[in-house]
Amino acid sequence: MATRRASATRSRAITIFLVIWLLIGLAAAAQRHYFESSRTSCAKVGTVLVTIVAGPLNYIGANPKIDCSAPQPSR
Repeated sequence: MATRRASATRSRAITIFLVIWLLIGLAAAAQRHYFESSRTSCAKVGTVLVTIVAGPLNYIGANPKIDCSAPQPSR
């Protein structure tokens, strides 16, 4: 019985940590004005998602950027 309670407490703590982490990531993306432009591209969506997932790492200097360049068709 004590193991089930400890497991539930651990799961709850991990869930709370992840929610807070992602909220900080959303704040980082908003501070960089990633949600203000109406132009959307593969690179922009990737950069926003990586910024949200990287979350608090943005505040210690990480600056994730995604470059989506597809190969050009042959002529």
